[in-house]
Amino acid sequence: MSQFVDHFWGEKNNGFDVLYHNMKHGQTSTKDLADFIRESVTIEDIYSRSMTKLAKTTNNYSQLGTFAPVWDVLKLSTEKLASSHLDLVRKLQELIKEVQKYGDEQTKAHKKTKEEVAGTLDAVQNIQSITQSLQKSKENYSVKCVEYERLKKEGATQKEIEKAVVKSKKATETYKLYVEKYAAARTDFEQKMTETARKFQEIEEAHLRHMKEILSSFAQSIEETHVQIGQVHDELVQNMESTTVESLIQKFAETKGTGKDRPGPVEFEECNVTNALEGVKKIKRKPFGIPGRIKKEKDTDSIIFLSDSGSEDEEPRKFHVQIKPVQPNNGTNHTLEELKASIGNITLSPSPSRHSPVSEELVRPRSCVPSPDVRRVNNDLFSLDPLFGPPLDSSSSSTSTTSVSPPARPTTPLNTSMIVPPPRPTSRPKLSAGKLGGINEISRSFSPTSMSSTSPPPVAPLARAESTSSIGSSASLSTATTPTIGTSRGPSPISLGTQDSLPVATAFTESVNAYFKGADPSKCIVKITGDMTMSFPSGIIKVFTSNPSPAVLSFRIRNTSKFEQILPNAQLVYSDPSQSDSNSKDFWMNMQTLTAYLKKLAEQNPSSSYYNVDILKYQVSSNGIQSTPLNLATYWKCSLTTTDIRVDYKYNPEAMVSPSVLSNVQILMPVDGGVTCMQSLPTAIWNAEQKKALWKLSEISEKSENGGSGSLRAKFDVSEGPTKPSTLAVQFLSEGSTLSGADVELVGTGYRLSLIKKRFATGRYMADC
Repeated sequence: MSQFVDHFWGEKNNGFDVLYHNMKHGQTSTKDLADFIRESVTIEDIYSRSMTKLAKTTNNYSQLGTFAPVWDVLKLSTEKLASSHLDLVRKLQELIKEVQKYGDEQTKAHKKTKEEVAGTLDAVQNIQSITQSLQKSKENYSVKCVEYERLKKEGATQKEIEKAVVKSKKATETYKLYVEKYAAARTDFEQKMTETARKFQEIEEAHLRHMKEILSSFAQSIEETHVQIGQVHDELVQNMESTTVESLIQKFAETKGTGKDRPGPVEFEECNVTNALEGVKKIKRKPFGIPGRIKKEKDTDSIIFLSDSGSEDEEPRKFHVQIKPVQPNNGTNHTLEELKASIGNITLSPSPSRHSPVSEELVRPRSCVPSPDVRRVNNDLFSLDPLFGPPLDSSSSSTSTTSVSPPARPTTPLNTSMIVPPPRPTSRPKLSAGKLGGINEISRSFSPTSMSSTSPPPVAPLARAESTSSIGSSASLSTATTPTIGTSRGPSPISLGTQDSLPVATAFTESVNAYFKGADPSKCIVKITGDMTMSFPSGIIKVFTSNPSPAVLSFRIRNTSKFEQILPNAQLVYSDPSQSDSNSKDFWMNMQTLTAYLKKLAEQNPSSSYYNVDILKYQVSSNGIQSTPLNLATYWKCSLTTTDIRVDYKYNPEAMVSPSVLSNVQILMPVDGGVTCMQSLPTAIWNAEQKKALWKLSEISEKSENGGSGSLRAKFDVSEGPTKPSTLAVQFLSEGSTLSGADVELVGTGYRLSLIKKRFATGRYMADC
């Protein structure tokens, strides 16, 4: 094996500098490996969730027919695949922690090594300085010697020759002095450089061994997952082999069969006229009743009798219908099913002069309409997914702590997500800040260093061109009150002319996903994505269709240096992959496909004034906690009878290109353990059924109190303690800017940007203690 001590010398003595920086590159490699594994975790997590979703979709498939049992087999196999990939996610997350721990230890070791090799650095600088001085003194010595010889040959005066001799002797002495210094410096340098080279080699060998161990663990985790996947595959093959065509046919026949008795033979019988006439004469009186209502022979009050009067041979026959009314309080209660059965067995002959339709009110079930209060509660945040669904309606927040009156109809079910605050004694005094002192104040810095960092996020609605917003909401956040950016000018989109510059609107929507673990900034995981949408007025379709070759719509995305990946709409958008400018990317539209797509949208919704088109999606590079607009840290203190919680938050303007207000901030905290009472500062909303506390803050910015920093405190009395700490979820949005700083401009003529809208919002924004 090659040794550093044999390969890092050379004339300029730069070996130490190369070896030192190589050691520092090890820290970069460790960080890059952690990022690689983290990205693998993201991919595996997405795949696991997709497989889980796919397994659930089998419930929506038809459960009829002979193939129905196979769906159960496929569902089970898909769920096991999802579980295998989820196990891999957990293993890789643990591996990331190991890599981060190694990175911290590596940093400390490198600092210690830097102090140890400081003497070698001095020796390197000393020999480099002496080498330069030695070279200069040698050159000066040569010049003085040559000058002395020249004066002797030219017959110069004795005085000049004596001067030259003095200078020559002085140069000789200086030269010899530097030769001696160089020898001493060389010995010292060689000794220290040899030791340092060996130390650097030991560090690098240990680093490479550790990195290989991490990669071995990574490969082993993947191999174990592949083994599990192989087992799932083998199990699926076995299940499919055992699920034979014969077994499927047999199961269908057993569950859906209609019987094994076939119709018997019928033989022709000649008519006996004498017996037939005698049978008719014996018929005297025959009562009949509506099926389902005759219970006993003596129960004649509810039976309709039909009798004949006169002799048997009297023609025509007369029928007498006798209806006996039901006596009050007779205790006879007939069900709706019996009445329906009775009505269903009465056949009325058609009559040309009269039509008596059966009342639809008798058979049509009435739909239960929830009261307005119940309908409002349905929109509350607590009835949604714990990681937030669509935002709350503004009308629900004002009534979240009041009881909801039950609906008018007792059969109308109450909404399960109704907020029921815990009872509070009337004698209890108002909560003071001192009563929430269960958790000691811990001061911490959310950001490790003050570095400029920008990252983008997506998930939000888009904007409209001209005087109204055209780009509709595609996310969970409402845009009814969204302010627009840019100016509006030009003709109405309904009356566009072929000579006008055609207006288009653009929107950037970004989503920031973050996971905070305790108060350690290095454990924060961040992912920021975004998308760009264009909005076209409906009048532009007529211009496109009337012109066989409309002007190509070209645009340039600026400030793309922070983009890790860009995914254009492959059917509509083209780009040149050889573009060298890292801060901007040019794109142009496939006008034929765009025209066809807009026509299709117009056919689906002809009354719309504008149509939105997805242009591209992108992912933005992130720098840990420095890329999050709102830093979080949670603290729990749990006992058998009480649970104290504190949530620290801090507005981080460095995460944004231009600091903007975070609005509609909502913090949701699940708390178990049988909460009987809650005290909070600021006031939170408690949902007893969902076991969650909700704080609502109108906005957070630099202009907020304490520069956007603050704490949320709550104290819970519990009956089934201790409480198990859970994951907190946060939602907010910001209008008018993005985290990435992305912007757009049109290239060429024929079009103009009437509006550019920007916003970012939270995706999955969570924190653990």
